[in-house]
Amino acid sequence: MVNIKSPLRLFIEDSIKELIRGFRRQRIKWRNAFLLGSIMTTIVVLLHTPTFSVFSDEEETESSSPIYLNGSLHLNIHIVSSEAKVENFHTLRTRTPIVQLNASEASEAVISRKRRKRKKKKKTKDDLILTDPPPAPRHVLSSSERRALSLPPKKALTYAKLEIQRAPEVINDTDLFAPLFRNLSVFKRSYELMELILKVYIYPDGDKPIFHEPHLNGIYASEGWFMKLMESNTQFVTKNPEKAHLFYMPYSVKQLQKSIFVPGSHNIKPLSIFLRDYVNMLSIKYPFWNRTHGSDHFLVACHDWGPYTVNEHPELKRNAIKALCNADLSDGIFVPGKDVSLPETSIRNAGRPLRNIGNGNRVSQRPILAFFAGNLHGRVRPKLLKHWRNKDEDMKIYGPLPHNVARKMTYVQHMKSSKYCLCPMGYEVNSPRIVEAIYYECVPVVIADNFMLPFSDVLDWSAFSVVVPEKEIPRLKEILLEIPMRRYLKMQSNVKMVQRHFLWSPKPRKYDVFHMILHSIWFNLLNQNQTSFDDHIPDS
Repeated sequence: MVNIKSPLRLFIEDSIKELIRGFRRQRIKWRNAFLLGSIMTTIVVLLHTPTFSVFSDEEETESSSPIYLNGSLHLNIHIVSSEAKVENFHTLRTRTPIVQLNASEASEAVISRKRRKRKKKKKTKDDLILTDPPPAPRHVLSSSERRALSLPPKKALTYAKLEIQRAPEVINDTDLFAPLFRNLSVFKRSYELMELILKVYIYPDGDKPIFHEPHLNGIYASEGWFMKLMESNTQFVTKNPEKAHLFYMPYSVKQLQKSIFVPGSHNIKPLSIFLRDYVNMLSIKYPFWNRTHGSDHFLVACHDWGPYTVNEHPELKRNAIKALCNADLSDGIFVPGKDVSLPETSIRNAGRPLRNIGNGNRVSQRPILAFFAGNLHGRVRPKLLKHWRNKDEDMKIYGPLPHNVARKMTYVQHMKSSKYCLCPMGYEVNSPRIVEAIYYECVPVVIADNFMLPFSDVLDWSAFSVVVPEKEIPRLKEILLEIPMRRYLKMQSNVKMVQRHFLWSPKPRKYDVFHMILHSIWFNLLNQNQTSFDDHIPDS
């Protein structure tokens, strides 16, 4: 018996063949292909469902009765034979536009819902969600603290220094993780007094873009974000310089480099001269610089050239507090105990600084022992690649990440899949990889002699990182394997806990990187305060 194909089957087969020929010619209109596939699928399903009649037929039996689908859709249902379907094919063709319209609307609705779900899921995945900490119990001021609020700045600093020296011991603090700190009791009391006492005056002088215009993305973003958040702050900033304990000079070395440096000149002296003239202007216009010779003034600079832009002004170089990313102890500019080591944070999206941060893999999903990829700047990285590139499967050491490798696993995925992330110095001692490793919960391995680690005045870096001398690079794997698994697990857990202290947020949060930088400046100001303790105020 010859099997005669129905007109509907012939129509569908011809449509599919035409679609395939279009694919082969690479003239694919995916929207039309999707809609056509949806229409044909709907037709086939309806035609092969014995209880649905898509054909208008006056020969409906009297036995047909209304049925409700899901309690809402009313249908008249009866069985239609295959012959009836073939005979009424012309009716299908006349009703095709109606079916196409419904399928198109349904398809658009499905696509729209999927896009919304993907967008919501992506936002949740890309952005690190910071939950608000539980409200801290209200601190009741002691009589001496209330009196300290009315003290002149110099005596207030004396009071704060004495209070920190006799800080009460803190045990089981609910807001801070003690193993991260050199002395949690000292840090907590110092931070409390900073919030209570500190006032900062911001000099209004200077034209944009060098002054008052923060650069908020890239590897030098720390100086810009501090400027942005400091100038918009209401808790610490005062408009009355007579009440200020610190004076902020709000300039950006990144903007200074873009505005003044002549490319190809290899001469940064004009930048130093510009700052020299700026400080001289402040010392003439205001009495505050000359009163302390700049020891209560501070600057924040993350650009590699930051330390070298102060060379033309002796007091700026010697006395002012410099918060620098390039905290190199060997160049004679950075002074431990006075200056502040600034974390180098790479911000890719200034509008969403927490994007693509966090969500690191579990320890069981970190098969790589150590990872590094980057340009071969400075003296350390070529030495690292000489000893370890393509030498060991456990050590994924590259120059710039090769394209064939990046296609399989991106730079961030490498960090999330590694136990240790190597952070060798480049041209200068600091590297954004240190903070990146913390962001992706990978234990940082710092390879940079003479580098003062950020917040090392209060943080115990041995609790969440490894420091390897440059001369020990040939023994790098041996050093890492000698670390017991129990200690590694503790360090990796501590990396997650310390992460909050290195995060920028459009609205500053307690103990975040903005407050940690400001605290380090405050803490170092107290350390160099030479006022006699004879004027201190005893507790009542």
